Amino acid sequence: MANLKTDDGVSIYYEHHLPENGGGPADVADSASKPTVIFSCAYCTTHENWRGQVEPLVAAGHPVVLWDLRGHGNSGSPEGPDDYSIEWVVADLYAVAEATTPGQPFVAAGLSFGGLASLHFAVRHPDRVAALALIDAGPGFKNPEAAAGWAAQVERTANFLETRGLKDFVEGRAGTTCIGAKSELPAARAAAAAICAQSVPGLARFGREVSGLAPSVIDDLASLDMPALVVVGENDKPFLRAAEVMAAKLPRSHHVVIAGAGHIVNIEEAEIFNREMLDFLSTLTEVGSEAGA
Repeated sequence: MANLKTDDGVSIYYEHHLPENGGGPADVADSASKPTVIFSCAYCTTHENWRGQVEPLVAAGHPVVLWDLRGHGNSGSPEGPDDYSIEWVVADLYAVAEATTPGQPFVAAGLSFGGLASLHFAVRHPDRVAALALIDAGPGFKNPEAAAGWAAQVERTANFLETRGLKDFVEGRAGTTCIGAKSELPAARAAAAAICAQSVPGLARFGREVSGLAPSVIDDLASLDMPALVVVGENDKPFLRAAEVMAAKLPRSHHVVIAGAGHIVNIEEAEIFNREMLDFLSTLTEVGSEAGA
């Protein structure tokens, strides 16, 4: 567990989980056999949403990094007029990568907004991305009407947070979009507790200035020539089509629909999701081994 300071002075929280034979970033770089996976969060969620992925991936030899977006979780919630933008999110992810995998390509994984953030990062820094894992995510809205509709939805979420608070948010209909449809699961309860401990002003500003306004990268997908895992829950109706579009446009994609799962597929169907992640990561390791042979 650690914090770093960004160029604009914001504290960003991250956790760096290493296999038993890894003592630090230098060891990971030296082994170079299994890439680090950096998980980015959905809007309004925290690093705790990814807790269930740490043990199985680390046990398989992959370093894992969890982190909190600015305005989220244990990261700072700045109040300046220019403190929130997709550019700052990309810069924050770059800073986390530099702190944990300096100079090395990593697997950029993210759910919902975290997937879109990973795509924006890959567009700007393709040399740092070994692969993408896009979970219940989309490439953003290119159509102006669709983009305006999404911004209006995010504004409603921000208003709800400011008037009703995070407890009502998690326990209401929105709960399925942040802790999943199986709220009784221990992982869902832990995620809910971390979400409820956040700063509402930071989340509201992030929504209005980042999530609601993030530009589409749909026209850039064809240029992202790295392996990509595209995962979506069968019951996550708003993202089924987005997953199909990304899988069709990304040159080296593998598309998986997980039966019975909704938006928070990594909590709702953790065992299946982890298996899909490990199967995908094993193909990267195999490619790396063949290249080094």
